Amino acid sequence: MAAKLGKVERPYASTFQNKRKLLLVPLVHHFPNQPKEGELLLQKYWVQMQSQVKSLETQIGAITHIYHENLTENGDVGLSKLKSMNERSYKFAISKRQNQASLEATENEDILLELVDLQRCLMIPLVSNKIANMLQELYLENLKNRYAYISNHINESLGNDQIGILLINERHQVQFPTDMEVFYVSPPALDEYRRWLQNWLVANQNQGSQGTENENSDQANSKDVKET
Repeated sequence: MAAKLGKVERPYASTFQNKRKLLLVPLVHHFPNQPKEGELLLQKYWVQMQSQVKSLETQIGAITHIYHENLTENGDVGLSKLKSMNERSYKFAISKRQNQASLEATENEDILLELVDLQRCLMIPLVSNKIANMLQELYLENLKNRYAYISNHINESLGNDQIGILLINERHQVQFPTDMEVFYVSPPALDEYRRWLQNWLVANQNQGSQGTENENSDQANSKDVKET
């Protein structure tokens, strides 16, 4: 089980000597049409996250391996792809590579592409429940394979007394090796952004529902006028 950084009591480097260590960072994404308030909270999260990571590095050592979801290439090629995926992650990776950390190809491209196709298929309204269930089973199996691959890759690439950092969505199902010390980085701004995002999504949903009701009412009134 991952320990929250805020609850770890001064983990000196000697305590974890010769052990593999992994910093687990929730990857928080920007939403389209997100208001400035949300963007400011998101920026606040990234600042606090990097501050906590830096603080932890002073206690257990510098990061040696960078893992990032959706990344299928390593080195400079991976860095270029990361730039197109997430600008904040890209800048963070650059700062750690300057300290000799290596950027890892975290995911298998074939598995990832299959997942994208299955997600698209599941978005299509289907007539047959049998086909819908088959697609759902394939999707869940693919998701299982995806996280198993990430787990195996971290296990194989992170050696004794090395420190990795994994940036991944909060709903991930990656199982980490029992001999690996995992630190969950959870700055206060993470909860702030979660609460704001939930309220914003609910407000948008309510606004959309109200708009639909008004449209239906206008159509009904228009029909009454024509019938009159």
